[in-house]
Amino acid sequence: MKDEPFELEAAQRQLVLNAILDTCRYRNWALLAAHVRTAHVHVVVDVDVPPERIMHDLKSYSSRALNRDRQNWARHGSTRYLYTPESITNAVRYVLEKQGQPMATYLWNPDSNGGDSYCTDNSTPSGLVNPT
Repeated sequence: MKDEPFELEAAQRQLVLNAILDTCRYRNWALLAAHVRTAHVHVVVDVDVPPERIMHDLKSYSSRALNRDRQNWARHGSTRYLYTPESITNAVRYVLEKQGQPMATYLWNPDSNGGDSYCTDNSTPSGLVNPT
C-alpha cells in the first residue's frame, strides 16, 4: 500500500454504508446486513453473483464516496459463499453482534414496512431476524 492505513470516522462510515446501500439497490442485490467498522466492512448479500464481484463493486462505489474525502481502501479483502439458511443467519449475527460496539450498521427486516433497519454509531440494531 502506498498510503498509510487510516481509520474511518463516523461520517466516513456513514458514507460507506450509504454507498453500499446504493450499490445494492442499483444492482438489485438483497443486502441482509452490513457493519462498517473503523478499519473494515462486513456485509451479507443474498444474490447469485460471485462474492469477489460483490466485494469489487461495493469497494468501487465506496471508494468513490471516500475519494471525495481523499481516503482509499486497501486492495485486499476476503469473501465467502453462504450455502445454507443457517450459514446466512450465522453470518448476519457475526456481522452485527460479534464486531464490538455497533457502528454504521444495516439490517434487512422483512417484517417492517420499509424493510430496513439502520443504525449509526453507538446504537443497537433491532432484533435479528432469520433472513431466509
